[in-house]
Amino acid sequence: MNSIALPQHPLPAWTPGTLDIHHISTGMGVATLFIFPDGTTMLLDAGELDRSDPRTHSPRNTPPHPNPSRLTHEWIAHYVRLMLPHEPQPTLDYALITHFHDDHMGCITDLAPLSPTGAYRQSGITGVGDLLPIRTLIDRGHSYPFALDDPFVTAWIAQHPHMLDPYRKFSKTMQNYFRFIEWQQAHNGMHVAQAQAGRTDQIVLRRQAENYPDLQIRIVCANGEVWTGQGNEKVGYIPPVEELVHTGHLPDENLFSIGVLVCYGPFRYWNGADIPGIVELDTPPWCDLETPVARAIGAVDVHVLNHHGYLNTHNEFYVRTLRPRVMVHQVWSADQPGHSVLRRLTSTYLYPGPRDLFATDMLEATRIVIGDLIDRAYKSQHGHVLVRVEPGGRYGVIVLDDDEENCPVKAVYGPYEAAIIQPL
Repeated sequence: MNSIALPQHPLPAWTPGTLDIHHISTGMGVATLFIFPDGTTMLLDAGELDRSDPRTHSPRNTPPHPNPSRLTHEWIAHYVRLMLPHEPQPTLDYALITHFHDDHMGCITDLAPLSPTGAYRQSGITGVGDLLPIRTLIDRGHSYPFALDDPFVTAWIAQHPHMLDPYRKFSKTMQNYFRFIEWQQAHNGMHVAQAQAGRTDQIVLRRQAENYPDLQIRIVCANGEVWTGQGNEKVGYIPPVEELVHTGHLPDENLFSIGVLVCYGPFRYWNGADIPGIVELDTPPWCDLETPVARAIGAVDVHVLNHHGYLNTHNEFYVRTLRPRVMVHQVWSADQPGHSVLRRLTSTYLYPGPRDLFATDMLEATRIVIGDLIDRAYKSQHGHVLVRVEPGGRYGVIVLDDDEENCPVKAVYGPYEAAIIQPL
């Protein structure tokens, strides 16, 4: 890896047979670009936080990268084009929205510009979709486990006035998203699919699949359903909406997150979006999705921290079972990671051996609160994090400068060898 990527030099371009996974640092949410071995592309999420919220301009949040001269969706599209120089007309074969939160899909406010189509406003995925063709859009669906306008849900919201303003803001973003989908389907032929837990046929290689039979993308969880680890079987964990409203425990959107397991030969990469794993005060036990996920997938080589490393994630069983060698931390807030979360992730009591963490943009406020554990645990704290995987399972981590538009290489780590450890 060191021979093909040098600090302060341009990143060597993707080549056929290589799996590139770019964790894009925008400071305003989450976006991950996959370039699969045959050139098939996928954008996992396209977050764009609310710029009208004072918090986004405070020390609690990361600043926009590389600078505020463009909107976040414009920077995401710029990055994608930069990483696809081999494509005459860069296209996203897939865009996957893991769940409907602004740091993963965008947020519609009065600051969001109107699309040239005139049909919707641009933020996150709706802005990216105006700049890059999307062939297939996958999300968690719009009616399961319950529709956003389900009468049980709206009645519950009415009984909890503090939820009314967030619900209206969420509803505005979703209605804009639906208009985007309708226009793109009608005018650009975009296909839309609902993610199904356990399936390996929803995201497939589109260009030369026959050359890479050892590449598989499995949707492990979606809508609170989790793959069992056997065939395409899945189990649902969220009770019916009538029961939820009766008990007063409507699930947080994070529980609906789509999680994706990418296997390339012996190499295994897991991204569980924002699934929780710690059952907090007055929280029902079905809020722990990490445990059934861990049982299904076992050990992995590279793991993206769930929910940005927030305090309700990474229970002991989950960490002990996954045992990642490399962890990628997509940061945008000062409470990421939680101190107890980082202690579990770095604990050799839970699993032996070294592990390297890479953050997109660690905040100084977090370093002050947690202390030198941050500096000891993280190999890199700022920059785009590229995991580049060669055929056979050898991989490296390349950190790119997120303050420069051309994203030169900052540092190179590895090589690592894919090595799935047998259960303890």
